Amino acid sequence: IITMAINTPIRKSKAPYFLGILCLFPLIGAFVGLGLLIYSLAYYKDKWLTIIGAFGILFTIIIYSLFFYAANNLNVFKQSWVQITQTQLNSLVKNIEFYKLQNGVYPDSLKQLLIDDKVAPIHDPIAGMKSRRDNYFNYRKMNDHYTLFSSGPDGIPNTKDDLYPIIIINDSSRIGFRKYK
Repeated sequence: IITMAINTPIRKSKAPYFLGILCLFPLIGAFVGLGLLIYSLAYYKDKWLTIIGAFGILFTIIIYSLFFYAANNLNVFKQSWVQITQTQLNSLVKNIEFYKLQNGVYPDSLKQLLIDDKVAPIHDPIAGMKSRRDNYFNYRKMNDHYTLFSSGPDGIPNTKDDLYPIIIINDSSRIGFRKYK
């Protein structure tokens, strides 16, 4: 019986082409594609399975490249970043004012806000979108006042596209924010 089992040729199963459907899902498709590519080259020696695996990897790269391009270059996405930045600026004023209530003075830098509030929005989303290292909001303490703004989509401070907090209160003398240019 043992000799019969040794002499019986081992048949390879049919290549799993159906897994190629998963290659249409970005990111997952890259991993499935890599697996199919390796499996095809090492086990099946199947040209079509190799092509499907390579397609899965390339499809993910193309989709993510298009997303990256759109997020950095299309006005719809730029406006979304501006809205997010404006919301965070408005929220940051509250954090700064609360810091003064607790400590009697305004912080010397935005990083000081992180001592009490680990998630204070001190990073400028627009600057982060442009992959700048120094992606903090522009902040300067001036005795009992401070200025706070985002450099805007162009990334250059003190230009017309800068974003400032929008504060709606009846008595603006109760807070230290000042808009200086």
